[in-house]
Amino acid sequence: MSTKVVIDLEAEKKEILKRYGALLRSLGEKIDKQEKLLIRKAFNLALDAHKDMRRKSGEPYIYHPIAVAQIVSSEIGLRATGVICALLHDTVEDTDVTLNDIRTMFGETEAKIIDGLTKIENVFDQSSSIQAENFRKVLLTLSDDVRVILIKLADRLHNMRTLESMARDKQLKIASETLFLYAPLAHRLGLYNIKTEMEDLGLKYTQPDVYEEITTKLKNTDEVRRRFISRFIYPIRSSLMHTGIKFDIKGRPKSIYSIFNKIKGKGIPFEEIFDIFAIRIIIDSPPETEKADCWRVYSLITDIYQPNPDRLRDWISTPRANGYESLHTTVMSPTGKWVEVQIRSRRMDEIAEKGYAAHWKYKEKNDYESSIDDWLGRIREMMENSDYNALEFINDFKLNLFSEEIFVFTPKGELKTLPAGSSALDFAFDIHSEVGMACIGAKVNNKLVPLSHKLKSGDQIEILSSVKQKPKEDWLNFVVTAKARSKIKSALKEEKRAVADAGKEILEKKLKALKINLDTTVVNNLIRHFKVNSALDLYFGIGEEVIKLENLAKIARGEKSESWYKMLRNKFTRSSGNDASPATLENIVKEIRGKSDMLVIGEDMEKIDYKLAPCCTPIPGDEVFGFVTINEGIKIHKTNCPNAISLMSNYAYRIVKARWMNQHQLAFMAGIRVNGIDDVGIVNNITRIISNELNVNMRSISFDSLDGVFEGNIMVFVHDTHHLTDLMSKIKQVKGVTSVLRVDSN
Repeated sequence: MSTKVVIDLEAEKKEILKRYGALLRSLGEKIDKQEKLLIRKAFNLALDAHKDMRRKSGEPYIYHPIAVAQIVSSEIGLRATGVICALLHDTVEDTDVTLNDIRTMFGETEAKIIDGLTKIENVFDQSSSIQAENFRKVLLTLSDDVRVILIKLADRLHNMRTLESMARDKQLKIASETLFLYAPLAHRLGLYNIKTEMEDLGLKYTQPDVYEEITTKLKNTDEVRRRFISRFIYPIRSSLMHTGIKFDIKGRPKSIYSIFNKIKGKGIPFEEIFDIFAIRIIIDSPPETEKADCWRVYSLITDIYQPNPDRLRDWISTPRANGYESLHTTVMSPTGKWVEVQIRSRRMDEIAEKGYAAHWKYKEKNDYESSIDDWLGRIREMMENSDYNALEFINDFKLNLFSEEIFVFTPKGELKTLPAGSSALDFAFDIHSEVGMACIGAKVNNKLVPLSHKLKSGDQIEILSSVKQKPKEDWLNFVVTAKARSKIKSALKEEKRAVADAGKEILEKKLKALKINLDTTVVNNLIRHFKVNSALDLYFGIGEEVIKLENLAKIARGEKSESWYKMLRNKFTRSSGNDASPATLENIVKEIRGKSDMLVIGEDMEKIDYKLAPCCTPIPGDEVFGFVTINEGIKIHKTNCPNAISLMSNYAYRIVKARWMNQHQLAFMAGIRVNGIDDVGIVNNITRIISNELNVNMRSISFDSLDGVFEGNIMVFVHDTHHLTDLMSKIKQVKGVTSVLRVDSN
């Protein structure tokens, strides 16, 4: 018997007004009377437009735009226009309000921003991604107004904060997109707090067990950490008080996501991460003396504690590309632990927390704000090539988002900022696209070097060029900047297209002789048979004579290729009289989803063609999903697979929910890495537990020993995650073993 939910409309009305009041208070003196009236007008319009709408949680929909406006105001620092657009950001997409209504009631600026925020409703071809294409179009609107992306980030942050009420598959999709696109973008715009929260929440929903484990360990060590920080900062506080400088000292642990990355990247347990917390010293200092004051504080700290000379980071003299300014040093505490200390002024701290929006508070126009114009200019330049694939664009774009930076000089002494790892060729393309295209070498600090030479901060570079030079395929192996990759790919495609045109002509002639028209079906049959990615690759292969057109008639008609599409067409294509749904990728996915809401792995091998993905080797008990591939049926991946975030972000429409049935009769391969202190008989003890005590079969085993420590990699066959966990816990009890981790088999 279902229970009817009674909604207290009067209580909701009071709550809405309470939240609106909090929004106005957060704006404080940032708005005048006229702006306050416009915000009220936007609130009333949003309230009326969304009056009959509710969120998945059951709450009134208006809570969402108010929350987004609150983030925009309090956490990003935008003013009236940003708040108005945040309140109205979903009206054009979801209600009867039009862009003309916005334009008439508020103005052209607000209409442009909301137009940029309105989701693009379109159908894209199967080879591109709806999400990637939307993201590219959102980035294009950046050139008009950066507030588009700032509000978009606020919208995504609130969606992440309220993800609890969504279905599990939706949680995975949204969290994956956030980690893949939005968190890096927040980082690039200097929104440190938003980036950190997005990453932590992304981890919470993509890998809940890992998130919970780290959160619990942080809580359990909180008291010890507080005592340590208190003792550590006591002498610093005493010393600073004698200087007369006004200051605040904060101590806080690193984010859950950064701890997770350290555990994963270095392969060490939580307990062995020493720099798990950082101390931040924020000084009240006027802009004209803040740099000198920060160095003065640094001097006081290094008089008390021994610094690590390799860990000094001076982002005061040369701020990062996202505007971040701070002085970082790592010092040795009396207990033998390294502690990172960050020193910055109040102005620097606000910019570090709120990014570019905070710059606008201090100056109308300054050097840092112009750097965002440079960045947007580069995005526009990447977009010039109209056939640039959306996914390629995002991958190249992301390359530069999290990069550390180096600072290099032109022959005339002009400073250039590039991502760490940039080559001389990256520098050439940064100067100008034409300079990059014609580059044959470089002089770094007056010494001749090849194009692939990796640059270091402080290098002075002179580019050598030739009109005879042309971009080459191997250039892509040593460039890291998005601009260089984009221009090289574009030039190579032009060359490739000329060969492809000749290949297409050859194919058309051969098909004409067979009385077959070159249409989409024929092209798709050929693409599948020859296992190429696109029509362009097909024609290029024919032009280069790599693809041999034998048995062309059969292949063109799809007779030779026993593709899995054919099998699925027979199984899933619904017929109605003489009409049948075409077996396109989208229809196949819909049919699989419609058949049962869940792909059951191992229930009937004949029912669906699926394979376990080699990139993450899932075993029963792992949380998994199905991914519909073009040529290889459905691949089963773990939700924490290294490729999962990219797949769920870019190809959400090809994801199928999946679960395991009981498969104790089957064995699945899994990898284990064992570390410890080398001792006589330790390998024998480990293998005895595996083979004798638990009757587990091993496929391979390898142990390396160096200076008294060992690392072993063992491939075993287990039934499920419980079986594997039991095995790992038994191995960990062996004397001398310090850590046991599961690793991917490849």
